[in-house]
Amino acid sequence: MRPSLRAKAISVCEDKIAKKGEGVGLSFYAFFANKNEDPDLLMEAAEWWIKTKALDHFEKAVKIREMIKSGQ
Repeated sequence: MRPSLRAKAISVCEDKIAKKGEGVGLSFYAFFANKNEDPDLLMEAAEWWIKTKALDHFEKAVKIREMIKSGQ
């Protein structure tokens, strides 16, 4: 995962956790606006989420943040 996507994903996770609590879930779509402005970046996130990590559609933001911070 490229550094810009890592930083954005961590930021989104932290924002969601701050607003909705530690139990909040999200999908990789949360890292993007409703427009598909960067298909390559979207596919990179999708591949990491679906193929590499085999995550469910929704996961706890805390879990995703920690996975990304630890370099998984």
